[in-house]
Amino acid sequence: MRSETAVENAAGKAGVPGAVSWREPASYYYTLTSTTQVLAGTFRIQVRDGAVTKVVGLDEDSRPQAREHAEVPTIGELLRRLEQARDDHAEVAEAKLAADGHPVRISLDWSGNAVDDEALYLISAYEPAPAG
Repeated sequence: MRSETAVENAAGKAGVPGAVSWREPASYYYTLTSTTQVLAGTFRIQVRDGAVTKVVGLDEDSRPQAREHAEVPTIGELLRRLEQARDDHAEVAEAKLAADGHPVRISLDWSGNAVDDEALYLISAYEPAPAG
């Protein structure tokens, strides 16, 4: 049976399931801790003009992957994965949001019976880049 998709705010209160209303700025920094088959570890990421421009691996797992950052997503790309999981009727497609509306946790699981399709993304140290 499919579970409900949910969005929670930073206070832990469930919001209305659906699209996250936060607007991704063109440039920002954030730290991503990812546990997926494709991307594992903790990364410090710089986004400029909507694209990942710099990735630093912050742990042993992430350093080799940081050299080729093709798989390292922007926050907008993570939100598109969340929306795709919802469109695909994934068993779990949840986001927890910070007070400003950006996601701080995205959990995805397409099938509870599969052991290799889960994804957990923790977003921290988010900072919009100064204008200019």
